[in-house]
Amino acid sequence: MPNSSTAYQQLQREADALRAVLDDMGAYIFIKDANGCYTYANHLVLELFGLPLEKVIGKDDTHFFDLSISDQLRVNDLRVLQHGEIIEREETNFIKGTGESRVYWTIKKPLRDSAGNIIGICGISSDITERKRLETELREQKQLLDTIMDNVDAHIYMKDSRRTFVFANRAAAEMFGLSVQEIVGKRDIEVMPAEDADRSWASDSAVLRSQLKHEGEESFKDASGQLRHYWTVKIALKSANDLDLLIGLSTDITELHRVKEELKRQASTDVLTGLHNRRSFYEYAQREFSRSLRTRLPLSVITLDIDHFKSINDRYGHPVGDAVLIAVAQRCLQVVRDTDLLARIGGEEFSLILPETPLHMAMEVAERLRALFDGYDLQIPGESISISMSLGVAMRATQEKTFDSLFSRADKALLQAKKQGRNQVCGAP
Repeated sequence: MPNSSTAYQQLQREADALRAVLDDMGAYIFIKDANGCYTYANHLVLELFGLPLEKVIGKDDTHFFDLSISDQLRVNDLRVLQHGEIIEREETNFIKGTGESRVYWTIKKPLRDSAGNIIGICGISSDITERKRLETELREQKQLLDTIMDNVDAHIYMKDSRRTFVFANRAAAEMFGLSVQEIVGKRDIEVMPAEDADRSWASDSAVLRSQLKHEGEESFKDASGQLRHYWTVKIALKSANDLDLLIGLSTDITELHRVKEELKRQASTDVLTGLHNRRSFYEYAQREFSRSLRTRLPLSVITLDIDHFKSINDRYGHPVGDAVLIAVAQRCLQVVRDTDLLARIGGEEFSLILPETPLHMAMEVAERLRALFDGYDLQIPGESISISMSLGVAMRATQEKTFDSLFSRADKALLQAKKQGRNQVCGAP
């Protein structure tokens, strides 16, 4: 059994390590008593106030924040202290010392004595002022990001050089579907799937070797098997007994990651038809054209145009014209291969890229597309609209060096099909 001196030293080492975690993890950490007066503040809080610890202890927030401008901080504290609520939300704080406004994602929880009485409040805040600014800009530009980062949790943990967890907060434990007690003392490979643990440790060990701070994105499956994405800050630390430790602070950015992917998708998609748009078409076409030059494999292009579309718009109006465009896009997809790319180029014009396809095969595809609309009538209230297509086909010529040249020949073939009476396919020489 350890003697009291050894136990005290162990407690002291653990306390030192925990203080190091609280000071180095890049978050604002504080404790207040039941009257809202500070009993602890880490170095980021002290830097924010511009005061040493002894000037902060025993004072409430009226000394540091202008609560007359925003009363969020006081209201949230009262909900924790009076009702025992756990608060997780944004706060906008106006700092008296600098006069600036800062936005934080704050988690506040009640502190209780052995009898369960609330005796104080502990909190951790992450400065998201810059993130909120970027969020606002993205929302204004895309009108899609009005809820970005509305539930950001801080996952805090510490490992030693043997990959063993020596500290984990509750959020980190919940990420793995375990309790804190089930994580601390175990190696990461015992807590996480082996592949995730090894990938994480590759980054961890690099930080321990270099002793340099690391920031970057990591992706792991949570306890339910769902892939989640995190922005992680990792810092190397020497403990009081000279052990190498690693501190990690991970913020869940899964929703932000999803929205970014959605924005990428929208940037390449025609809103009306759901097909690729002109920009996406040309990007894909340029890649395939370069590949065709390099491999000497054939590349063909089909341009499609709805016959008499202007007359349809003029007679029935744009809503019906839109319905025609959508119907055409859906029917054309029936003959498009996975390797092909169908796009709406603009107005009533569509185009199809066919990699590794010679002219005779492209002509067959074009004829199948034309036949899709042979006798096809789009039903609208009270009547039906006959739709037909004119198509031009071209294959990359041996001497052809640019995609624009290939596309121009397909376009000329399309014009020839229209001149010859429409509802037909013409191939470029």
